Amino acid sequence: MSARTVYPPLRGDAGIYRVWIVGNSGAGKSTLAAELAAVLGVPFVALDTLFWDPGWEKAPRDVFAARVQRALDAAPRGWVLDGNYDRRLGGLVREQATDVIWLDPPLLLYFPRIFVRTLGCLLGVVPPCSPGCPEQWTRTFFSRKSILWWCLSQHWPARKREQERFRLEGIHVGGKMRRIGGWGRELSEWKLAVEAMILSTRAT
Repeated sequence: MSARTVYPPLRGDAGIYRVWIVGNSGAGKSTLAAELAAVLGVPFVALDTLFWDPGWEKAPRDVFAARVQRALDAAPRGWVLDGNYDRRLGGLVREQATDVIWLDPPLLLYFPRIFVRTLGCLLGVVPPCSPGCPEQWTRTFFSRKSILWWCLSQHWPARKREQERFRLEGIHVGGKMRRIGGWGRELSEWKLAVEAMILSTRAT
């Protein structure tokens, strides 16, 4: 029986980590990105804040790309970025990332979390995804623009899309993309592995 291949939790580039976290809305991208940025000691860049202007106005494609590139250029020692937008950015982030982390938890796990988070936004106790873009009751519960509807309707399409990318770009074929699924154990173990790797690096 062949031994199971063990991959480092992050690939990096000579100790520089440029990590892009992808996954469906509500999968936990922002939470993980903030935690990972703190561990790595690099900036956390949220794509939502660069894409959405006040009043839920979408930034033009060229403006959005320029904002993203400026944010990445401002962090030459590495960054952690969350959000999808790959088609809008034309591969800009994917090409520069050293690691792509695909969060793929069960819908039954993360939909309740996004429901609670959205309710918190509606009540004003949780900040919106981008300044000047508050959640609205009618938009949330009676519109196809609802983040809740988006989460439900995009779960399977997003999974299918990322599965194809993972097949082509996964760490198992020498690529930069790692899938983290399950009910939380796999993610917890991966975060501990990252912390151990960074501590080991700093000790040498």
